[in-house]
Amino acid sequence: MSRTKKFLALAATGIFALSLASCATGGESTDGGGGDAGATATECNVGISMPTRSLERWINDGEQLKSLLEEADCTVDLQYADNKTDQQISQIQNQVAGGSKILVVAAIDGQVLAPVLAEAKAQDATVIAYDRLINGTEDVDYYATFDNYKVGQLQGEFLETELDLANATGPISLEPFAGSPDDNNAKFFFSGAWDVLLPYVESGVLVVPSGQSPASNDDWASIGIQGWASDKAQSEMDNRLSSFYTGSDTVDVVLSPNDSLAIGIIASLKSAGYTPGADYPLITGQDADKANVQAILAGEQAMTVWKDTRTLGEQVFTMIQEIVAGDEVTVNDTETYDNGEKVVPSYLLDPEVVVEADVQTKLIDSGFIQASDVGL
Repeated sequence: MSRTKKFLALAATGIFALSLASCATGGESTDGGGGDAGATATECNVGISMPTRSLERWINDGEQLKSLLEEADCTVDLQYADNKTDQQISQIQNQVAGGSKILVVAAIDGQVLAPVLAEAKAQDATVIAYDRLINGTEDVDYYATFDNYKVGQLQGEFLETELDLANATGPISLEPFAGSPDDNNAKFFFSGAWDVLLPYVESGVLVVPSGQSPASNDDWASIGIQGWASDKAQSEMDNRLSSFYTGSDTVDVVLSPNDSLAIGIIASLKSAGYTPGADYPLITGQDADKANVQAILAGEQAMTVWKDTRTLGEQVFTMIQEIVAGDEVTVNDTETYDNGEKVVPSYLLDPEVVVEADVQTKLIDSGFIQASDVGL
């Protein structure tokens, strides 16, 4: 079935579910740990709260989910919060006041939303955390995301293979970066990669000249880049290169947890005179942003971890349909994501590695990006 037909089929199912909501019976989750059996039907009035328009992926995520829901005759309020927590809180309050019975929230700061979600719960709203876990509250009902630990693991394993670390003697110079300290996902990304790479740091095969080498996963935030900002990553890389790479010393590999940081790191390397070729550093990434796909094709970035966010949107759409119908919500993980108040029932999707040879077959042929978007 084509993706377009699948969307239409899902939309049709949603309309049908709405018409039968009053007599819907409980379904089954994939592991028996989903939503409440015998839950009552609810109105398909959805508030979507996305963190920012400054990153390409959040625009795509928000607009796709909004389109799916509107095709299913749902009422939708999509808001972007400009990476300002106060603005996101205010927007969620307005959505609840406006009648939203289901909230889909990609949190800017997963630590500060407990009070506003308590307000939402008092109005009988159901809350789905979208791709970023919301912490410190019992009022988040479900979580939909990719396997975030696996994202980092794929990055670490890629570097392990490309550098043949198991057989290397070193020293190979590494500069690790981590994501925004206020993003719960960032610790999973870093942990997945660091569990692969730290043993090689401890053995001396990998060395970190800047000293920015967390002793354990728990120290990841010490090298976090606030707000996932490209300019901050560029500035940090500038500082490391100017301070610790003098004379003929060069960096061999940079662990970048996502594409926005990779863009800043690449800009820093260019300013320092690095050019693609045999001695150019291996740089990781995540999200398959268009600019980074271009960088991969130009030899400036080694790989990205692709999370087909269309599948995430489809899964959240399915979860909303199940909530609207009063069915049990499908999840496949009831153990991993403890937010400090509860283990949040979750649905995890699988990410995958994209290198230059995969751009056509994985990204373009699937319709995720257009060939013209990346100069092909």
